[in-house]
Amino acid sequence: MRDNERSFKEKNAALAVVGLGDRNYANTFREEMRIGFPLFVDEERGAYRELGLKSANLLHMLRKDNAVARNRARAAGYRQHKLGRDPFQLGGSFIFAPGNVDKFGHISETFSDNAPMKDLLAALM
Repeated sequence: MRDNERSFKEKNAALAVVGLGDRNYANTFREEMRIGFPLFVDEERGAYRELGLKSANLLHMLRKDNAVARNRARAAGYRQHKLGRDPFQLGGSFIFAPGNVDKFGHISETFSDNAPMKDLLAALM
């Protein structure tokens, strides 16, 4: 998201991230990833439950698509941070507009399943 923040701003959209863990973890993550947009902490996973986000299991670690994504991330210089409260919690990507309008939703099926950036930006048209 950080690498595409400017594209979102050009479309008058603001980014925010919700993560698991505590404030210390969030602060470390923010510094290491050099993000300037809001990073919220949801230790009780309320937002995750409300949005219907899924959980993975150990078998997800063996999936080929996850291995490819791990190798791509390592090659780009990313590393695994400490594990949070629930390392199997999967994420999602959402775009909400004023007036309680849901413009886009993507619920991850596995660790490497992220919404394509082009789809996120297209939803802002």
